[in-house]
Amino acid sequence: MIPVPRSDEQPFDPFSNLGLVDLSESEIRETAYEIFIAAFKTHSGAGSGKALSYVSRTPRAAAAVPAVAPSLQRSMTFTAVSKVKRSLGIMSPTTRKNKGSGGSAPTSPSEKEDRTAAIGETVRVQMKISEQTDARVKVAFMKIAAGLLGRRIESIVLPVELLQQFKSADFSTQHEFEEWQRRNLKILEAGLLLHPKIPLDKNNPSARQLSEIIHEAYKCPMVTGKHSEEVKTLRGLVKPLASRSSSNTDDTDMCHWADGIPLNLRLYVVYLEALFEVDDPTVLLDEVDEILEYVKKTWVSLGSMKRLTTFVSCGRYVATGQVEKDLLFACGNLLLDIKDDADPDVGPATGRDSKYSEVLKSTLTLILGWAEKGLLAYREFFYRGNIDLMHIVLSIGLSAAEMVAERSFVASERVDTYIRSSMRKAFNQGMEKLRLSRRPTKRPQTHLNQLPALCVIAQEITDIAFTEKEIYCPVVEKWHPLPVGVAVATLHSCFRQEVKAFISGINDLTPDVIQVLIMADKLEKCLVEMAVEDSFNSEDGGKSIIQEMDPYEAEAVIADLVKSWIQTRVDRLTEWVDRNLQKEVWSPTVNKGQFAPSLVEVLRTISDTLEAFFLLPIPMHAALLPDLTNGLDRSLQDYISKAKSGLGTRSSFLPKLPSHCSGESKVNGVFDQSDDSRIVENRKSSKESDDSQGIPQLCVRINTFLYVRKELEVLEKKVIAQLRSTRPTEGNIVNDHRISFKRSLAACLEGVQELCEVTAYKVVFHELSHVFWDGLYVDEASASRIDPFLQELRLNLEKIAEIIQEDTVKTRVSTDIMRASYEGFLLVLLAGGPSRNFTREDSAILKEDFNLLVDLFWSHGDGLPTDLINKFSATAECILPLFSTDTESLIDQFKRLTGDSNDRVTESTALMSGQWNPTEADTILRVLSHRNDKAASKFLKNRPCLWYDMIPDL
Repeated sequence: MIPVPRSDEQPFDPFSNLGLVDLSESEIRETAYEIFIAAFKTHSGAGSGKALSYVSRTPRAAAAVPAVAPSLQRSMTFTAVSKVKRSLGIMSPTTRKNKGSGGSAPTSPSEKEDRTAAIGETVRVQMKISEQTDARVKVAFMKIAAGLLGRRIESIVLPVELLQQFKSADFSTQHEFEEWQRRNLKILEAGLLLHPKIPLDKNNPSARQLSEIIHEAYKCPMVTGKHSEEVKTLRGLVKPLASRSSSNTDDTDMCHWADGIPLNLRLYVVYLEALFEVDDPTVLLDEVDEILEYVKKTWVSLGSMKRLTTFVSCGRYVATGQVEKDLLFACGNLLLDIKDDADPDVGPATGRDSKYSEVLKSTLTLILGWAEKGLLAYREFFYRGNIDLMHIVLSIGLSAAEMVAERSFVASERVDTYIRSSMRKAFNQGMEKLRLSRRPTKRPQTHLNQLPALCVIAQEITDIAFTEKEIYCPVVEKWHPLPVGVAVATLHSCFRQEVKAFISGINDLTPDVIQVLIMADKLEKCLVEMAVEDSFNSEDGGKSIIQEMDPYEAEAVIADLVKSWIQTRVDRLTEWVDRNLQKEVWSPTVNKGQFAPSLVEVLRTISDTLEAFFLLPIPMHAALLPDLTNGLDRSLQDYISKAKSGLGTRSSFLPKLPSHCSGESKVNGVFDQSDDSRIVENRKSSKESDDSQGIPQLCVRINTFLYVRKELEVLEKKVIAQLRSTRPTEGNIVNDHRISFKRSLAACLEGVQELCEVTAYKVVFHELSHVFWDGLYVDEASASRIDPFLQELRLNLEKIAEIIQEDTVKTRVSTDIMRASYEGFLLVLLAGGPSRNFTREDSAILKEDFNLLVDLFWSHGDGLPTDLINKFSATAECILPLFSTDTESLIDQFKRLTGDSNDRVTESTALMSGQWNPTEADTILRVLSHRNDKAASKFLKNRPCLWYDMIPDL
C-alpha cells in the first residue's frame, strides 16, 4: 500500500514562516490586490476605459504568461466543472446538487452581466478589499496608464508610481495616508533591499541611500504627489536597483521589485487563498479557472509560480477531505506537486528542515521500490482491464525517482529502463514456454509444434509488439518520446541473438532454413516499420532507434545463396557460348529454319534456368530476378557480339581510291595512266583479303538476330506470368524494365542494322566489283555501261529476299543496297581514276544508266517506295547535270567559287559520306578532272597548285 496523507491531516504549508514580520496580512493583501489590478486591467481593460499597454518581450515572461483563457468566452452559467477542479477530482457544488437532486443551471438575467467585470469584483471580495480602496487603486491606474505612453507594466515599480499619484489630501485622514505610505515603503524595502531577486552588493550606494530615505520616512512621512521632489529622488534610487539583471538575456526594461523570495511567495499565497469560498474554505470557487488565468498575469511581476498553484490547491483539497478518487490517485497528485520539497537546494526556501527532507526521502524510496517492482515487469501486473492503474503507478514512481535522485533526473531514461526490462522478461518467458512445450510427449503435436522453434518465437514477438503498442505505449508515451520504438528495438535485439546463432549453423538451403529466414525477415520488417511510425515526428527522425536495430540480414543470407546459384548457371552458359559458337555453320542449306542451331540451344538453356529459379522456395523472386536476367542477358549479348564480329564494316568494303598526280605528268587528260594498274592491284588485294563469310551467311546471321528478338518477347511474357503466379503484387516489375533483356535486344537491333549495311556494301563493292567498280565506264563510257551490274545485282537481291524472313528487314537490306549503289555510281564518276574520262556527249549515257539503276529498285512500283528512292537519288540527280555542262562554264563556275585563286581547294567530305554537292569547288574540280577535252586539260595544267591528294586512302 502506497502511503498517502489522510484527509484529516493538515496539509503541508511551506509559507507559514517566510520572514516578513514587518508586513501584516492586510498590507500583503492590499499590495497583492494592486498588482492583480495592474495585471487585470492590462489584459482586460475592464473599468478603465482603456487597457494599459503591455507587450512582453522577455523569453521568460513570454513562456510564463499564457494567452487569454478560452474560459473568458464561456457563458455566465457555472454548471460545468472547472479544469482545476477536474484535475483534483472535485465536483462543483452546483454539479453535486444536480447529481443528487436534479437541479438546473441558473438562467436569471442578473447572471448574464459582463463576465470580466464580475471576475474583478469576485477577486475584490475574496481578497477582502474595501470599495474605497478599490476605487482609489483604479483611479491611480488610470493616471499611471496615461503616463506610460506605450511602455509595459513590468517596466515600472508600482509602489513608486502609487506614491507619485496620491498626496495626503487624497485620504480621509492623515493616519490613513501615513499607513498607506508606510506600506508602500515596506514593500520597496522588502523587494529591493531585504529580499531582492538578485543579491545586492553590501557597498551599493543606491541601496544605502534608499534605506536611509525609507527609515527616515518611517519617522517623518514623505511629501508625495505628482510634483514631489522626494518622490523624484526616491525614483532615482529605485530604478537602478530594480533594473538589475542576472544575465544579458534579461530584458533591460524589466523591473525586479516583487519577484524575490519570500516576498513573491507571500504575495502569491494571497491569490491562492482567494480561490476558496469565504463562507466555506473547503470549496473552490466556480470561477477558479478564470481567476487563475488572471493571476498568472501577475507572474511578470512576481515570477513564475506554477508549482505553488497546484501545491496549495492540492493541500487544501486533501486537508478538507474532498477526495473523490482513490488514495493512489491522490498520492500521485501530491507527489507531482511536492517534489521540490525533496530537493535540498529548494527545501530551506520552502520552510522545510533537513529532518523533514530525510523522512520524505526515506518514504519516497519505499514508494519507488514498490512502484518499480511492477514497472520493471509491467506486462505481468497490468493488462487491458487495469491499465489506468499502471498510469498512476508510473506517475508515482517517476515522481519519487526524481525526488530521491542525487543527479540530474531524466524521466525518459527511467521509462526506457522499464520498457526494456519488461520486453526482455516477456521474451524470456516466451522462450521458456516454447522449451517446455517441445518436451517429448505422447500427445499429438499441434501445428505450432511442427514449425521450427524460431518461427514460433517470431510469431510470439509479433503479438507482444502489437499488444505493447496498443495497450502499454499510450500510457508511457507521456514520459517517453519513442515508447514503441524502444519496445520493438529491445524485442529485435533479443531475437537477433537467436537468429545469428541459427545462421552460423546453416550448411544447406533447406526448406526449414528458408522458412526460418523468411519468418525472421518478416518479423524484422514489421518491427522496423513500427519503430519508424513511432519516430516520425521525433527530433532525429528515429535514427537512434533504427541504428540500434542491427539487421538480421536474413534476406541477405537468402540472396547470397541464390546469387551464388545464379552465377554458377550464368558462367556455364558463357563457357558454352565460347566453346560452341566457333563451330557454328551459318549456311542456310545446313541450318533448319535458316538460323543458327547454337542459338536454339542458348535459348533453351536460358528458359530452363528461369524455370528452375522460380521453383526455388524463396520469397524474393522479384528482387533477385534482375540479377538472373542481367546475367543471362550478358551471356546472350556476348553470343550476339561474337556472331557479328569479324564481318567487316561499310568502310572496309569501299574501294581504295586513286589520287591525283602533279600537273607535269598529265597524258591524254588529267590522270596518270599508271593509276589503272594500282586500281586493279588494290581490287585483287581486297578480293584476297575477304573473309570466308558470303552473302548467304550474312543473311543467316540476320535471321538469327531476328529470331532472338522474337523468342525474347515470348520469354519475357513467360517470366511475367511466372512472377505473377508466385507473387501477384510483383507483376508490375516489368514496368521499370527490371526483367527485360535490354542488352540483348539492343545488340540484336544494332546487329541487324550493321549486318544490313555490311551486306549491302559487300554486294556492291565486293561481290559485284568486277562489273561495277572495276568495269563500269572503264576506257570508254559507251563500251562499258551499267547493264552487267544491273543483271547481277538483281540476282543478288532475289537471293537475299529468299533467305531473309522478315519483310521489314528485306526492305532495309534493299534500301542499303540502293544507297551503296548510288554512292558507288557517284564514286565511279567523280573518283573513278584515270581509266574513266567523259565527254559532254557521255552525259546522256550516264543519265540513262542512272535511270536504269533507279528503275531496278522501283521495279514498276513493286520495289521500294518512290519517296525513299527519291531521297537517296537526289544527290546523283544534282551532280549529273555537271557532266553535260560545257567546260568553259565549269571553269567559270570554279573560278567564282575559288575567287580565281591558285590555292588548294578544300578537301570534300563526300568521299566518306557520299553526299556530294554540285556547288562545291571540289566537286566541280573532280568533274573537270574526268573531262576528256583539251580545255579542261589546259586549265588544270596551268594551275599545278590546285593539285593535292584529293582522294585519301580509305
